[in-house]
Amino acid sequence: MSTVEEIEAAIQRLAPTDMAAFLAWFAEFDAAEWDRQIAADEAAGKLDWLVQEGLDDREPRRV
Repeated sequence: MSTVEEIEAAIQRLAPTDMAAFLAWFAEFDAAEWDRQIAADEAAGKLDWLVQEGLDDREPRRV
């Protein structure tokens, strides 16, 4: 399977039990990919702005 179209066609032919197994596997795979990307972004400092925004929101506001 070398193209997205071939993969899509193969998925469409899956039996219901195989589809359920595939979906469970893909959910785990996708979550692990998300975790790896977040860790890489954090290590590269790409999320520093978000941390700072959260810290800024915790500071008492002066009126």
